[in-house]
Amino acid sequence: MAFPHYATTAAGQLRVWREGSGPDLVVLPGLTVAASVRARMLAETAPGWTVTVVELPGIGGSAGLWADSLEGLAERIAEALAALGIGPAVLLAHDLTGPLAVALARRVAIPPAAVLLSGADAARAWSGQGIRPPSLAPRQDGAHLLALWTHIRDRHLLDPEIPHLPAFDGPAIPSDADLNEAVVAASVAPERYEALWSLCVGGSWNGVSVNGVSVEEIADGALAARLVSLRGALPKAGALPPTRPFADPAALWCDHVDIPAGRVHLRRAGGEGRPLLVFQTGGGSAAPFAPVVRKLAERHRVIAPDYLGNGWSDKPERPASIEALATDALAVADALGLEEFDLWGSHTGALVALEILLRQPNRVGRAVLEAPVFVSGGFLDDVLRHYFPPLVPDRWGRHLVQAWNWRRDMFLYWPWYRVERAAARRLGLPEAEDLHAFTVGLLQSGAHYDRAYRAAFEYDTAARIGQATRPMMICSGADDMLADSLDHARTLAPPGTLVTLTPATVWWPRQRADAVAETLRMYEDFLEG
Repeated sequence: MAFPHYATTAAGQLRVWREGSGPDLVVLPGLTVAASVRARMLAETAPGWTVTVVELPGIGGSAGLWADSLEGLAERIAEALAALGIGPAVLLAHDLTGPLAVALARRVAIPPAAVLLSGADAARAWSGQGIRPPSLAPRQDGAHLLALWTHIRDRHLLDPEIPHLPAFDGPAIPSDADLNEAVVAASVAPERYEALWSLCVGGSWNGVSVNGVSVEEIADGALAARLVSLRGALPKAGALPPTRPFADPAALWCDHVDIPAGRVHLRRAGGEGRPLLVFQTGGGSAAPFAPVVRKLAERHRVIAPDYLGNGWSDKPERPASIEALATDALAVADALGLEEFDLWGSHTGALVALEILLRQPNRVGRAVLEAPVFVSGGFLDDVLRHYFPPLVPDRWGRHLVQAWNWRRDMFLYWPWYRVERAAARRLGLPEAEDLHAFTVGLLQSGAHYDRAYRAAFEYDTAARIGQATRPMMICSGADDMLADSLDHARTLAPPGTLVTLTPATVWWPRQRADAVAETLRMYEDFLEG
């Protein structure tokens, strides 16, 4: 099974997907299939190879790595491949990435044994027809996501030479789930995906050779045989090295850790300070909590995992509960060798932190619980019936519209499904770019998005919070829909617990800069004791 891994360079991080065993096959997946999906496909097409599929700069986990030219992008990829220790290899490019493969072959330390291009006819036709994505700049109505979906889907459905007709032959049309992976990866930085397409359309591979090796166009049916013919000339690939942080300890970097239940995606920052585990709300990923991670990394070594089932972590088929999420978090701490640590969590994350400090108080110093969830009775039943619409990839992209408006209405009403004047919130709509980021995190969680979320509503916070024996700060911004948690905390939390309003909810949009700074200072002061 393909697994993700990061390579860190001075310019940013590149994510790759790794599969198989044997000599190195480095793959540029093209612009219409996700790197994760391409890795799974090549596991069948290219047995006997160690397949390393590059998530292209500007896409998915590589979205933060960018350059404004094919040559610059190739240099970024070459640096990452060197950091991964990849030696002699065959280079395989798909659809429009032929020009990028040529530029990459000129920059890797060891020239590739062969440069192969699959899907060249389609790429040539798209270039000739002037096929390009529409504007993908985020919009308040979310229409840019549907435009991206249609653009990528049509490349699989329509004849590249006659793009108003369906294609009658070619590779299999992707499933809705596989198409969704491509769209979600491209949507992390949609304007970079748009720019990457334009750069690749403007390049050429015809008649080009690198160190005497010409770009070889391969038909789909001939790829497996050609790879077999190349395999015996190359040594077996080595293991990937651990992902390393940036030279600047304050810089946020991504990593993974394997625990018994699956592979967990981490966002990390900080040097040698006391470890601090940061836990997200339910639904999306830990990405919105970057301001918390970066600020608290000034004095802590901060680790923010995506829950299993959320964001970029694995999505095992299992029931979710706060107890299970706490077990996962402790397994992360064990895998990282953290004997003692502090905790910070928001909403669902506040309950995960609470469960950890109840279960292993000897390992916990202090804990910040932001707006822990207290829901019971008829309201709990109402929430569990109506709060979580299914989010399943749909061939026409209707799930994108649903995800966008679900996130959007959360900023307008509490609960979101009670669209009436009495339920209106004072928070206000985020800018389109911020709303896009929240929605993408939700889409990364996919059909599993509701599991950690439901667990928070089902947890008996009232029965558990009074059992805490470690110092806690229970807080909330005034506009948080769970701000009434402070009333419950004042009644139920142990004596000595700090219960206070904060000037801001720092991971929300439209918060005043001075209020955010003061709130972060309050976190720091409490954690420092």
